[in-house]
Amino acid sequence: MDLVGALRSAAARAGLAGLGIASAEPFPDTRRAMEDRLGAGLHGGLRFTYRDPGAATNVRGSFPWAERLVVGSWGYLPAAGSPGPARAGTGRVARFATADHYRPLRAGLQSLAEVLRSAGWRAEVLCDDHRLVDRAAAVRAGLGWWGRSTMVLSPGHGPWLLLGSVVTDAALPQSRPSRRTCGTCTACLPACPTGALIGPGVLDARRCLAALAQAPGPIPHEYRRAMGDRLYGCDACLEACPPGRRCLAAAPEHRGRVDLAGLLAADDAALRRRFGHWYIPGRRVRYLRRNALVALGNAGGGAAGKVAVSYLEDADPLLRAHAAWALGALGDPDARAALSRAARREGDPSVREEIRRAAAEAGRGPGTEGTRRGGSVA
Repeated sequence: MDLVGALRSAAARAGLAGLGIASAEPFPDTRRAMEDRLGAGLHGGLRFTYRDPGAATNVRGSFPWAERLVVGSWGYLPAAGSPGPARAGTGRVARFATADHYRPLRAGLQSLAEVLRSAGWRAEVLCDDHRLVDRAAAVRAGLGWWGRSTMVLSPGHGPWLLLGSVVTDAALPQSRPSRRTCGTCTACLPACPTGALIGPGVLDARRCLAALAQAPGPIPHEYRRAMGDRLYGCDACLEACPPGRRCLAAAPEHRGRVDLAGLLAADDAALRRRFGHWYIPGRRVRYLRRNALVALGNAGGGAAGKVAVSYLEDADPLLRAHAAWALGALGDPDARAALSRAARREGDPSVREEIRRAAAEAGRGPGTEGTRRGGSVA
């Protein structure tokens, strides 16, 4: 069997959604776009490929022998499921993170690498790796087109794909790029709860809820209501994308929901075991708890007020601050008394300010902040 045929057979056995072959030449257009967004601050402090756009768009800087990129995709819907309607006391997880969906993709790419090595060629897997902009490689390899949402869209799967590549020195025949585009469709742009898609294919990560859930520090006040019950990730623009609706409709509900009180009661080791496949800044689960407190304030539930009150005494000022916000958002009848007690003992000025704001919010009743700001909790 010819080498390309052997690669396609291996991809099919591994369950990959797509396979394409691209030149390992640099991606100058992608580099310019990244540098422009860095200059404008649109990266929102994200690192990863933005750490070094030159390296991320020139794989030969890391692998001088590279001739081709064998690009594979993994469709994580419908198996990843859907969280279903909002349920009190629970947080929502984006579908790509309901399990380590990169694991089968990596395994598939490793099988492609073994085919190449067995034929005498060099091969290295790049998957979720800052040394390559996966989407640029996938578009060049013909796996799909770059959508207005910034995601790569593929017929049959829409945006519900994870991407990775195998770098090789085999001069394989290249795939044809996709001729499809989004055409006149702009469904993803208004679907973003915070208006983070500021133009076709342009994302302001400073407003992106998925980016904010992975960022260190406090979640900005102006986006806490828009976070809704999101614990990790955001699927709003993907859900609005017509090419992916068939996969979305087939996804079983009630996957991707997490009990927030249980999460906030768990110890650090348990959280790392359960959510270790998520990106958490510095592997510090304080940020996971931070997200859970915001989701708790928006989702409510019978135990929500009690859980938030308990975090007013946490040793971490970041968590005390977000617990205060959650109480203000809940508008619990006992919230103002709990906040008043916390204010008397609080020594951190920033937390005291959060408590003051939360006490004022609690006096207005639940849900008023999002209503006044026109914020979405979808």
